[in-house]
Amino acid sequence: MDKNVALKMVINGEERDVTYEELALSNNLAQEALVRVLIEKKLMEPKELMDMMETVKKERYRKPE
Repeated sequence: MDKNVALKMVINGEERDVTYEELALSNNLAQEALVRVLIEKKLMEPKELMDMMETVKKERYRKPE
């Protein structure tokens, strides 16, 4: 079965394939952990995150002029 390899890593001298799915999951977990730390330390409110996500969405997915 052919894996959809995103990148190859060398850990303790051993090469390991990382799939796109594993990479996406890792990024998602890291992002969630970061958001939780920011909220727990009261550096950000959940509403601020939601508002900024909406702003970024509008900027990134705006219609071509």
